[in-house]
Amino acid sequence: MPVTPFLILLVLLVVAVASFTYIYRRHLSGNAAIEKTIEVLILDKQSVALDNTQSGGDSEEYWLYVQPVTGGPKRDFQIGPHYFHALNAGDAGILTYRGRRFLHFALKR
Repeated sequence: MPVTPFLILLVLLVVAVASFTYIYRRHLSGNAAIEKTIEVLILDKQSVALDNTQSGGDSEEYWLYVQPVTGGPKRDFQIGPHYFHALNAGDAGILTYRGRRFLHFALKR
């Protein structure tokens, strides 16, 4: 029985796994993703209480829900408490993000 077909399948499997890992890390998880800036409108914000927190750790997560002004899908980002308390629904501004990671919001005045 020839070994060549099995060797070709093994190489294709390795290439597929490497490609999936690269695409996942670059686009979905935000590692090494390109930093992007868009103009958005804040739709809503939410704080979520965490059940199992360590002493000294945050007991809440803060989320911001936005929609691009030029159209596009609604997005949600986990933000820090300082942004959560400073921003309100209806505010517009420039959002900077990398993949799924929130970086900065500049309020438009």
